Amino acid sequence: MALSLILACVWVIAAAIVSMLPMRFQYLPGVTLLILAIPLAVFVAMEVGVLWVLAVIFAVLSMFRRPLYYIARRLVARVRGKV
Repeated sequence: MALSLILACVWVIAAAIVSMLPMRFQYLPGVTLLILAIPLAVFVAMEVGVLWVLAVIFAVLSMFRRPLYYIARRLVARVRGKV
């Protein structure tokens, strides 16, 4: 198995472990995982191709759907407020 896919599996396990923590302890590791997802997706794309990147993006979106929705809402509100 490719190293990038092994790292992606480790990322999923780490995200599952973080999700079991109490909410006050989830912020720092959760943000760290969210930031690490971007270079991980690039690494997967370079090593095994675009199809696997779609699987990685799907995993990130499914695990972080609420925080990403919150960030998107705040960005839209900020853009609308400045226009």
